[in-house]
Amino acid sequence: MTATDDFSATAPFEICGGDRQRVPFVFDSPHSGRHYPDRFLAMTRLDRMAIRRSEDCFVDELFGAAAPLGAPLLAANFPRAYLDVNREPWELDPRMFADPVPSFANIRSARVAGGLGTVPKVVGEGLDIYSGRLPIAEALGRINSVYKPYHQALKSLLGRTHQQFGYAVLIDCHSMPASIRVGETGLRPDFIIGDRFGASAAPALTETAIGILVGMGYTVAHNKPYAGGFITEHYGRPARGLHVLQIEVNRGLYMDERTLQKAAGFDALAGDVSRFSAELMAMPDYHFLGLPLAAE
Repeated sequence: MTATDDFSATAPFEICGGDRQRVPFVFDSPHSGRHYPDRFLAMTRLDRMAIRRSEDCFVDELFGAAAPLGAPLLAANFPRAYLDVNREPWELDPRMFADPVPSFANIRSARVAGGLGTVPKVVGEGLDIYSGRLPIAEALGRINSVYKPYHQALKSLLGRTHQQFGYAVLIDCHSMPASIRVGETGLRPDFIIGDRFGASAAPALTETAIGILVGMGYTVAHNKPYAGGFITEHYGRPARGLHVLQIEVNRGLYMDERTLQKAAGFDALAGDVSRFSAELMAMPDYHFLGLPLAAE
């Protein structure tokens, strides 16, 4: 069996609400996949709980209201431990493989050094996924059969949105450990909004997103410690009408990180995320199209 067989019964990802788009927004959840192929589980040295330590548990459900609100949601079914699409396609650690990696692979990125390349080496707090080296064909199979189709789907959604509305906004949805602290005060943020320090989105979009969440009583950090990964950097082109925000949700708000079960506050948070999404999608077009602020 190969990587192609891993998702023969379960699709590697799905698009919710893609046929009834009413707003120029697209949502994606690249790290919430929880279908762990048997073939992959047989390779790992970790048990079924430990292998999930890098998973953005339930993020696709938290942002599930995007589809009924008129925005497509692209959600991964493949797990982040298996493949990370929030990386360049060829961020590969040569120490993981029994054969040479392709000459064009990026083997020196900070993410590769940390064990978090396109095919991750570790999960959670540095737990090694594999006990030995993999054939390079394993990485190539995952990239060709899952990574490339995922990004083709995302690119298609953004292209269609831009064509229909004149611009497109991607909300890249993630979660973060409850242990995250920011700054000298050790503040624990409820949300972190990342825009690559202003490079991936119009300032009005970032300011509005932060303002909505603060107005709802949440603590929000901006770009620290998460400014956005490959998806934010690669697709965010504000000058071309392509805007991307990465949003990180503190897992302590909605789940038990030890048992990976939803907490009592899950439904309330999901309701707030739905309200946040609706208010953000109500932003006027002139914030994105560079039009004069005639309404003000």
